[in-house]
Amino acid sequence: MAEREQWGSRAGFILAAIGSAVGLGNIWRFPYVAYDNGGGAFLIPYLFALLTAGIPILIMEFTMGQKYRGSSPLTYARLNKRTEGIGWWQVAIAFVISTYYSVIIAWALSYAVFSLNLSWGSEPEDFFFGSFLNASASASEMGTFVPSILIPLILVWAVALGVLFKGVKRGIELANRIIIPALVIMFLCIVIRALTLEGAMTGLDAFFKPNWEGLLKPSVWVAAYGHIFFSLSVAFAIMITYASYLPKKSDINNNAFITGFSNSGFEILAGIGVFSALGFMAVQSGVAVDEVAAGGIGLAFVVFPQIISTFPGFNEFFGVLFFGCLVLAGLTSLISIVETYVAGIQDKFKISRTKAVLFGGGLSALISLIYTTQNGIRVLDTVDYFINNFGIAVSGLVSVIVLSWVLRKLPELKAHTNEVSDFKIGGWWTFCLSVVTPLVLGVMLVQNLITNLTSNYEDYPTGFLITFGWTVAVLAIVFGVVLTIIKWRTDKNKLNQF
Repeated sequence: MAEREQWGSRAGFILAAIGSAVGLGNIWRFPYVAYDNGGGAFLIPYLFALLTAGIPILIMEFTMGQKYRGSSPLTYARLNKRTEGIGWWQVAIAFVISTYYSVIIAWALSYAVFSLNLSWGSEPEDFFFGSFLNASASASEMGTFVPSILIPLILVWAVALGVLFKGVKRGIELANRIIIPALVIMFLCIVIRALTLEGAMTGLDAFFKPNWEGLLKPSVWVAAYGHIFFSLSVAFAIMITYASYLPKKSDINNNAFITGFSNSGFEILAGIGVFSALGFMAVQSGVAVDEVAAGGIGLAFVVFPQIISTFPGFNEFFGVLFFGCLVLAGLTSLISIVETYVAGIQDKFKISRTKAVLFGGGLSALISLIYTTQNGIRVLDTVDYFINNFGIAVSGLVSVIVLSWVLRKLPELKAHTNEVSDFKIGGWWTFCLSVVTPLVLGVMLVQNLITNLTSNYEDYPTGFLITFGWTVAVLAIVFGVVLTIIKWRTDKNKLNQF
């Protein structure tokens, strides 16, 4: 087998890791989660969660990838042959996410073009769900394919797979060296402009005004941990895979802190920009900020087009800038997600990168077509909800329990990362991974199970949720088991060599 690829520089790895962590959720999820869970006061549990769960898990996954030098399945197989299935489970989760994440980027790409003449008109919501998505009347109607979504989706996949064909150094690293600085500059332009709008301070007051009573609510702390966990791209194979391309003597601890704080810094910047704009819209509409505040897809494709339309000048320019940011942030994350199963396929079946990209990326691109149907928005919403709450969260819970309590590998991993890093981690890291993280993730899992067993998510039909929710989450586990049973084509000496 050829020597494993490596990053060209430490900066290249950090930019790629930041590019993976900084995605669509940083722009449209964090601001609303913070606002809805205590505003400025939320930053306390958020920072606490970053230091006790986010960065410790980043250190763990960076260490695993760098020490065992393989994709997530190969890393877990080298860690202990009985845990290979966890690696394939994580790869399956990444595969599912890539199928719909690409579609959202395609929507953003379309909206960047729509911004040139503000195509959404005076009713952005009707335009998005009606004219653009041509959404069916109910979840029971799959409808036909919507051709207008296909072209941008093909472009998104062409760019992502084109980067992956080039490999780690000349593809992923080079792309992130260009995209991440461009993304930061573009988003800074939006934030600066938003801060100068009438009503910006009203929005910032709503965003940062602390609700100290929220600190006494367990749900706020769970929300903080949940967001950190999903935001940093942990527990679904990405960071293990990226770290496997590091040189053997790379500083792990510093890299983890830089990645974690860079991701959080961008999120806070996004909150400032988003709520400055929401304050402007609230003043223009003569309503309170809570009447225009929204999270998720609604913020990106309904609320922001409204804001852009009411900008006092350069509407089209800032529209292109905003949706361009979504495209760039989405692309760096999509590339990292696809790389997880490209690397896994390469390692397991001993094939070339080109074949792995064609097979893995091609299959994902083909499956993504289901989201271009008239019912695609509901399918996407359901798959996203279940694969996050019963895929990533459960995978993370299982991995930390197995490493800390079953295999008791944390002392070994800690010794390795301290040996190669400038500063050393101590007992806080072990305690966080063996006690804090399992406890919080366990509470999240129980809450999610109770919620979803007592009521249907978004009131979708039970059959629809079973098909596109529960079944998808379970199939990810089944996939992990099946791929574990298949024998490695890599010879035994290479499998155990690290």
